[in-house]
Amino acid sequence: MTTHDAPIVTGLKLKRKSRLLEVTFNDGKTYSLSCELLRVYSPSAEVHGHGNPVLVTHKKNVNIDAITPVGNYAVKIVFSDGHDSGLFSWAVLHDLSINQVECWENYLARLRAENGSREPLIDMAVKYHG
Repeated sequence: MTTHDAPIVTGLKLKRKSRLLEVTFNDGKTYSLSCELLRVYSPSAEVHGHGNPVLVTHKKNVNIDAITPVGNYAVKIVFSDGHDSGLFSWAVLHDLSINQVECWENYLARLRAENGSREPLIDMAVKYHG
């Protein structure tokens, strides 16, 4: 499927509590993508390392703070860790949707190979009262 053939996103629904983004395409299919998957596969130059993908770690609890449309072809996602430089085109969202199991397995394998962790460095949900 080429970029021109990729289904068009017709709906986005953020489920903050479960940290999922539901993506509906014009072919009628709906997928649930975890915020963590979206963050670690962000199409930004920062993540892709200008051709040498960077392993993004410690994003297990990342969420989405904002989603902004970019024309009729993409959205800019602002993540709770401040990352906001990736534009998620409909083609990127569709590719992640249909390949999410393989993408997730590849991510976990890369974490193991590089001794990375999904766990947050600091759990922002825990408040210290000293």
